[in-house]
Amino acid sequence: MLVAEFDNICLARGNKNIFSNFSFAVNENDKILIQGKSGIGKTTFFRILLGFQNVDSGRVRVNGLEMNRENIRKIRSGIFYLSQDIDLRKEKFKDIFEEIFSFNNVKYSDRLEQTLSLLDLSGKIFDQNIKDLSGGERQRAGLLICFLLNRPVWLLDEPTSALDDDMKHRVADYILSREDNTVIIISHDEIWKKNNIIKIKRL
Repeated sequence: MLVAEFDNICLARGNKNIFSNFSFAVNENDKILIQGKSGIGKTTFFRILLGFQNVDSGRVRVNGLEMNRENIRKIRSGIFYLSQDIDLRKEKFKDIFEEIFSFNNVKYSDRLEQTLSLLDLSGKIFDQNIKDLSGGERQRAGLLICFLLNRPVWLLDEPTSALDDDMKHRVADYILSREDNTVIIISHDEIWKKNNIIKIKRL
């Protein structure tokens, strides 16, 4: 089943072509790694999938829905996006966490302890302000939300950049073992170079 399809899209910024007659398909449960130098369109690729960036021409479909204003909310409801900067409000993590899960009406309590353990986090993180967390803690807090929300499609931008080697392996093994999630990863981290991931060097 096709999860996302880029059909002959073109996108330019000024005099630079970001995408020129670009076509690409993402199938259900694919694990895709995007690598390449800055400026090739990696983050723009995510922004198009989330409906934050319009293309100049061509068609974009997600789960069979045309990317347009009418479908954008439904499309986004099936996607989790983890930004490279872990863009969480500078508030107590508990308040952010509870707001996200009350809004999405997702039951997570039976998986919380196991997921905290996987990410080597204690329950004390909920009482901390996001601004007081280290880069690695913020990254793991973002991954905690991702894993517990468990939306069908995960878009992860440099999800292991601030983690130590042991945690990189844990996170990568967990993500790549997910049989019911389609995952697209932007990363320069060597940990993702495994046989069960589709590698894209250039968009």
